Amino acid sequence: MKIIGIDVHAYAVGYVHGTYVMSGGRAATHEDGTLVRLRTDEGLDGWGEVTTLGRTYLPTSPGTIRAGLAELAPALLGLDPTRPSLVNRVMDATLLGQPYAKSALDVACWDLAGKALDRPVADLLGGVLTERWPLYEAVPLGEPAAMAAFVQGRREAGTERFQLKVGNEPRTDVDRTRACVEAGGASTVVVADANGGWDLASARTAVHGLAELPVFVEQPCRTTADCALAHRGSPLPLVLDESVSTLADVWSAKQNAGAVSVNLKISRVGGLTRTALLRDAMQELGLRVSLEDMWGGDVITAAVAQLAASTRQESLFMTSFFNDWTDGHVAGYRPRSVDGHGSLPDGPGLGITVDLERLGEPLLSLDA
Repeated sequence: MKIIGIDVHAYAVGYVHGTYVMSGGRAATHEDGTLVRLRTDEGLDGWGEVTTLGRTYLPTSPGTIRAGLAELAPALLGLDPTRPSLVNRVMDATLLGQPYAKSALDVACWDLAGKALDRPVADLLGGVLTERWPLYEAVPLGEPAAMAAFVQGRREAGTERFQLKVGNEPRTDVDRTRACVEAGGASTVVVADANGGWDLASARTAVHGLAELPVFVEQPCRTTADCALAHRGSPLPLVLDESVSTLADVWSAKQNAGAVSVNLKISRVGGLTRTALLRDAMQELGLRVSLEDMWGGDVITAAVAQLAASTRQESLFMTSFFNDWTDGHVAGYRPRSVDGHGSLPDGPGLGITVDLERLGEPLLSLDA
């Protein structure tokens, strides 16, 4: 099989709950998503997605990603997409860094590899180990009562895992977290996620104030080193996210910061190939695995589902289906959650079929 064409599409991805708010005044009602289509000489297409969460969450943007794709795409024409490791070597030899652009291309290759073998990507990542898993939903930063009401509403839909957006004034963040814990039940899991929004002093104040609550604390500061300092002496379990992108980062998260879990975002790591590597290492290190991306719709949700299904059930911690949070339904709103749980979509590859009629003309189209 050979790649004979590459198309890059833009599409709008709106947040279905109004405005998504994080620490530091970061907020969004919709995002500018990027879809990548690989066309092959055997008539099969593969799809990948990368959708940013604004321009100040992680060091990327839609324009940056599309510029990277324009640099990478010519080098992939003629390659066999069912050999994702080779494709990654070519991408790395073509352009240093730019994991976000590479991620969408890598996901599309795995989609094609699964379709070529008539197997879901999960089978190629080691096989299905978890057929049904609980999903989490993020609670936008707001007044404590409003955040508690959000938790109550989503619990009625079956969700029992929540990632609370905190990271502003630490004492108010403690009040926000307490209100959400009280809105939960005995089986509710609560993670207070600052998205690196606290400085060290604020983080120490917040972590101390949260000590009596049954919660996890996620990414209190920007760097792993500062997260370790902020968490020193705390009885609460620590989760890292934005500061972990490589295998060395995973090792440091456990050994230097004392983290019990890492939230792996597919695009930050550089695609399914590298995310699966870090996932497998985390399982061997006894860390809990969280799987998602920055934002997106059906395509990235399907990629997350393939990873989640091939993860050990006892290791899987927090997983999101972004197509529940957004209106990015370019593949018929599949995969679909049921009662706050996710499962693998039926079908080979990512298990979805993208509706081209939902997309406009491509921003970039290359042919061999």
